[in-house]
Amino acid sequence: MKKYIVKLSEDERVALHEVMSQGEGAARKQTHARILLKADSGEEGSNWTDRRISEALEVGTATIERVRQRYVEEGLESALTRQRSSAPRRRKLDGEQEARLIMLACSEPEEGLERWTLQMLAEKLVELQVVESITRETVRQVLKKTNSSRG
Repeated sequence: MKKYIVKLSEDERVALHEVMSQGEGAARKQTHARILLKADSGEEGSNWTDRRISEALEVGTATIERVRQRYVEEGLESALTRQRSSAPRRRKLDGEQEARLIMLACSEPEEGLERWTLQMLAEKLVELQVVESITRETVRQVLKKTNSSRG
């Protein structure tokens, strides 16, 4: 039994056909329009099952369920557009920690090594108690933002 039932008004149906007929715009938006038209259980709707929509449009059933839910809870425009995360991203390193990382990356590597690896930099930051933990991917992203060359 479907929890979120899509019943499109005539105006909404026309708007969705317009989105699809433009041939431009985000593929995701057009796919979501197709999902809503196929899922429409109104009088003039297709009323397809999620499985059938999934096979026809080559999308996962979870996507179909999310589009249905957003349409019912938030409306047509929300169901067509991509949801952005409302939570602000917390920086993994503050400015002082980034500066310490860059200084370390520009310094001579430990004895017997030719250059720093990202993993070695991450481990050294933990060893120096600059951070509690850090991944080499975070080290890579911070160093990528700088214009300096490590050689």
